[in-house]
Amino acid sequence: MRAAFYDRTGPASEVLQVDEIAKPEPRAGEVLVRVAISGLNPTDVKTRSGITPRPINGFQIPHQDGSGTIEAVGDGVDVKRVGERVWMWMAAVDRFGTAAQWCVQPAEQATHLDDTGSDALGACLGIPAMTAHRCLFADGPLDGAAVLVAGGAGAVGHYAIELAKRAGARVATTVSNDEKAGLAKAAGADLVVDYRRRDALDELKDFSPVMDRIVEVNLPANVDLDLALAGPSTTVVTYAATGTDPTLPIRRCMTANVSLRFVLLYGVPRPALLAAASDIGIAVSERALSELPIHRYTLDEIVAAHEAVEAATVGKVVVVP
Repeated sequence: MRAAFYDRTGPASEVLQVDEIAKPEPRAGEVLVRVAISGLNPTDVKTRSGITPRPINGFQIPHQDGSGTIEAVGDGVDVKRVGERVWMWMAAVDRFGTAAQWCVQPAEQATHLDDTGSDALGACLGIPAMTAHRCLFADGPLDGAAVLVAGGAGAVGHYAIELAKRAGARVATTVSNDEKAGLAKAAGADLVVDYRRRDALDELKDFSPVMDRIVEVNLPANVDLDLALAGPSTTVVTYAATGTDPTLPIRRCMTANVSLRFVLLYGVPRPALLAAASDIGIAVSERALSELPIHRYTLDEIVAAHEAVEAATVGKVVVVP
């Protein structure tokens, strides 16, 4: 099969290769998926670049997320799953990520993709939607809650808005320009605020003086804003390490009685991951989740795809193998 892979970390143009390699076979508990679309995330380029390195077992096919169709199953997996459309998550924890014509996955990490969901939507889910789900629901239900999503035009922000609205929350979000504001509004945010404006905090306080949940993409930059909207009911959940570590104003955190939670999907307990995947799958069937703007690349354009993510392209970069 044709696949993109690397055997050492470094710049995309120096380490990524595309070539024929042996097609994998599913072992016990696994499925073989013919990949329709491979989704690319910042975590993929960070691992490939060596910023967040992991051991390489001979070679690494990148990309955690993707969509496709099950073509074969290993021992212990229901043969009726052959022919099932699925979306995949955390595929590249093993060396067979989704940037290839086929990949093998633990059966429970190939989640059913309802006919209401396109292959492109399936490739958008995975890391972003699972992260958003954990940020929103690890601390309880959201019906009637006020939620602030920082960076509502990003992939995690997009699904945080949609999942929070589905759960009955009122959702505000911050963005940095009109294009991103349009994306956040399309996702269903009740209030979209340009955080660069001087009256941004006033707008957010008019929406809700205290937020119940704040999904944070850049804690160092936004900690003052977050604490200005925090109280005993507030949990600030951060899922990204951006720039330097923040210096927390401990007294202000104590005064607000705020709770801080940090999320890295690879360390989330497996039962929580499976519950999130199940709930996201149901949300797809309810048409509650939508695609991000799609930027398609071929497998031979894998270097350009990685560079597009590194350039912070708005939307979802995907590779069609």
